[in-house]
Amino acid sequence: MTDQKFLPFALPDLGEEEISEVVDSLRSGWLTTGPKTKRFEEEFAEFIGEGVQAIAVNSATAGLHLALEALGIGPGDEVITTPYTFTATAEVIRYLGAEVVFVDVDPQTLNIDASQLGNAITERTKAIIPVHFAGLACDMEEIRRIASAHKLRIIEDAAHSLPTRYKGKLIGSLNTDAAVFSFYATKTLATGEGGMIVTRNNELAQRCRVMRLHGISRDAFDRYTSEKPSWYYEVIAPGFKYNLTDIAASIGIHQLRKLKLMQMKREAIAQRYDEAFQNLPLFLPAHALHGDQHAWQLYVIRLRDDARIGRDEFIDEMYRRGIGCSVHFIPLHLHPYWRDTYHLQPEDFPVAYDAYKRAISLPIYSRMSEQDQERVVNTVIDLLER
Repeated sequence: MTDQKFLPFALPDLGEEEISEVVDSLRSGWLTTGPKTKRFEEEFAEFIGEGVQAIAVNSATAGLHLALEALGIGPGDEVITTPYTFTATAEVIRYLGAEVVFVDVDPQTLNIDASQLGNAITERTKAIIPVHFAGLACDMEEIRRIASAHKLRIIEDAAHSLPTRYKGKLIGSLNTDAAVFSFYATKTLATGEGGMIVTRNNELAQRCRVMRLHGISRDAFDRYTSEKPSWYYEVIAPGFKYNLTDIAASIGIHQLRKLKLMQMKREAIAQRYDEAFQNLPLFLPAHALHGDQHAWQLYVIRLRDDARIGRDEFIDEMYRRGIGCSVHFIPLHLHPYWRDTYHLQPEDFPVAYDAYKRAISLPIYSRMSEQDQERVVNTVIDLLER
């Protein structure tokens, strides 16, 4: 291992603003869902625009689950998604007793291949969950066209895509049923744990609000801040414990205000990597089309066949030299549960399988210094040119 300080794969970009807001929440006595969460929801909805509503939850997994439940997805239904994602995207479908149908990804973008959707649709198909991989928007125009033709719902897995733009519009403001964002510690907006459902559908929004807190008809915040005695509430469905705390929302409020600047820093790092790596034996990540915006949640390179080092050895050597990397993703059809449940083989989704064998996620986050970036660039070049 190098004598230099270890450079982690990801770090949140937190400052005194977040710390002060958290301290203010602690002093206020509101630790769980309360005024800061409500404020975060309002400011997030305003940021996305287009008249959306925002419902804060404790994870994107919870948000996807709530959105599917609100749309009535259940046993006997099928939901299409990609195997090139984290397991949460698909497991929420199984939570509801529905079946997962996988569709392979596009070889350039690693987003779901919209041209293959038609072959996956049956009379049982009820919804599509496109995943905006690494912060690059899916081909939503084609996905919406297909969904409309077959009367399917669309829930966007937007865990990587804040603030991604598609045809000039922010993800979250498109004409879909819902988009769900993640605020996990490694994300572009980080609250540690957390997520947000964004929708224009009033019924879906109301159902998610009720079901995120035990199926209770009134939020605890509303009951405890009323000027009149308001201890009475009704449980109208067997809900979940998916609410976001004011502690997390306190961080999110200020992360949201920094988001544009943090995205610009990520984009600058991606451009620097592109320029440095363009003549190396690797495939660079796909970029957003003109007028759109990549969130650069991830910067994923893929080694070519003529690289003199394998993917696993590359990551081991980066770690030995004090630089953290990761792999996004191990496709779901390779994992025992999904493989055995649906009797899948690696070759069933050849593009996802091939991408996985080559993929390396390099550090990219707004706190990276010039020196940090230089270390990554020089080490990658050294490993691939030696």
